[in-house]
Amino acid sequence: MAAISREFRVSAFCCLLALSASLSCINGVHAGDWPEWRGPDRDGICKETGLKLDWKEAPALEFMTEGFGRGYAGVAVVDGVLYTTGNQEEGQAVVAADAATGKILWKTLMTEHSPEHRYPGSRCTPSVDNGMVYAIASDGKICCLDAKSGSLKWSKSFQDEWNGQMMSGWGFSESPLIDGDRVLCTPGGPEATIVCLNKKTGKEIWRSAVPQLGEEGKDGAGYSSIVISNGAGVKQYVQLVGRGVVGVRASDGKFLWGYNQVANETANIPTPIVDGDYVFASSSYNGGGSVYLKLTKSGDGVEANEEYWMEKRDFNNHHGGLVLVDGYIYGGHNQNQGFPTCVNEKTGEIVWGGNGQRGEGKGSAAVLYADNRLIFRYQDGLVVSLNASPEGYEVAGQFMPAYQEDKSWAHPVIVDGKMYLREQDKLMCYSVK
Repeated sequence: MAAISREFRVSAFCCLLALSASLSCINGVHAGDWPEWRGPDRDGICKETGLKLDWKEAPALEFMTEGFGRGYAGVAVVDGVLYTTGNQEEGQAVVAADAATGKILWKTLMTEHSPEHRYPGSRCTPSVDNGMVYAIASDGKICCLDAKSGSLKWSKSFQDEWNGQMMSGWGFSESPLIDGDRVLCTPGGPEATIVCLNKKTGKEIWRSAVPQLGEEGKDGAGYSSIVISNGAGVKQYVQLVGRGVVGVRASDGKFLWGYNQVANETANIPTPIVDGDYVFASSSYNGGGSVYLKLTKSGDGVEANEEYWMEKRDFNNHHGGLVLVDGYIYGGHNQNQGFPTCVNEKTGEIVWGGNGQRGEGKGSAAVLYADNRLIFRYQDGLVVSLNASPEGYEVAGQFMPAYQEDKSWAHPVIVDGKMYLREQDKLMCYSVK
């Protein structure tokens, strides 16, 4: 019996090891990687611990390299390789580099010329999955590339395939969503606002038309990226488009619900936050504000009911994004301001910040949460670490990166104790172990 018991324990231990290995490498992405926009859960939260984020001076600069092209895109990092997009001399490209050194590994053009729109440059953070890279050019073209070689596998034009359109002329800014064997994107066309494709072939699975929801906003895609919700027990894709925040059924693309008041006439940008049966969405500019919706079952569909509405003057997020931590929403408030703010998710109460809390930097702030710290990267380039909780916040450290050229809109990313800051053609890597 002792031998059998010992054999059983060894077998069980091996099974646990195998399970652990499989869980640490789902869809070809290893635990700790940053495979897409705002991380593996699209929530702006880095799960690494033991980081040094209390900066009395700038952290050590491990390298600064160039060759990434003009653009405001963030980075994805998978299995030691970093991916981003940028305008090269020949056109807009996906770029791969060694994450340890910044050495360029390959560049593949998505367009034959650099798209023309306001604020020239790329916007899309690539999505990496099972040895493939998916990216969207700012002129509206989704591409699938081999992650090792950069060879193009397939591409689809938003305009040619789905009569795609943006709500305004700043270029498509979405990062595609990978969900199982599918890739999702938002062409914004009247009959194909959101489309679902086979990720291996690019073949259309379904298209979803979003009806006009009200008087606010404009037709077309916004500047946000799709997130997954299982609210009300129904798997759905939630997106902020020109006409507001919407949900479509994952199985067939059926339009489920929409909320128009959060839309503005210029640019709807922040990626919504999903939390169980709830959705929080925000926008800025003329109009805008923030809404907290509860999703409930309605027949064979879902309806979204407003739990509370926050006027623009009380809280609006421009384009730096929001994070949800333990029932509180953190982010920058006000257009081109980035005032540090904490909002009680369930009540909409401004716990601290808002209009009474001017930030350390200037302009809107891209937000990342890591190891119990909020990292704000302001438009003027300043990077600030905040020790934040519902009780308040204090500055734990700040520094101005080695290079700052333009509006620093690319979100900071931390992988394996390294913080990556994209600044147009250059990439900086700081050690925060």
